[in-house]
Amino acid sequence: MLEAGTKAPDFTLPDKEGNPVTLSSFLGKRVVVYFYPRDNTPGCTRQANAYAAAYQEFNDLDTVVIGISKDSVASHQKFAQKYELPFLLLSDPELSAIQAYGVWQEKKNYGKVSMGVVRSTFIIGPDGVIEKVMPKVKPDANAADVLAYLKG
Repeated sequence: MLEAGTKAPDFTLPDKEGNPVTLSSFLGKRVVVYFYPRDNTPGCTRQANAYAAAYQEFNDLDTVVIGISKDSVASHQKFAQKYELPFLLLSDPELSAIQAYGVWQEKKNYGKVSMGVVRSTFIIGPDGVIEKVMPKVKPDANAADVLAYLKG
């Protein structure tokens, strides 16, 4: 997994409408990139809803919020509509950003080992350098923890 002080790897991924979004287009702003395992699962839904509830606060702090999973554009569209998610959801089925950030890792679930996305958050400064890495975040606390960090 990448560490604070590292230049954030640039990526271009489709949003829920299929439009390409490039990380470097947000230079000059802070960006919160959170990687999550899957749309419409209990933890991921709670995490997304917490970001949605705090969206105005992120806006007030001039901070962009981006959620990334390997789900399809169509899945993101349904997920965003169902829960009225106002922030960017990007689709990474080829795992390009997921692997570049080192969040594709071995996971153990009920004794079964498989590869998957480790729920992690990266706060990227206006200069494009990672300011803070939050590995293995808790879905319910993640948005609040990020806001607390941003507010100092």
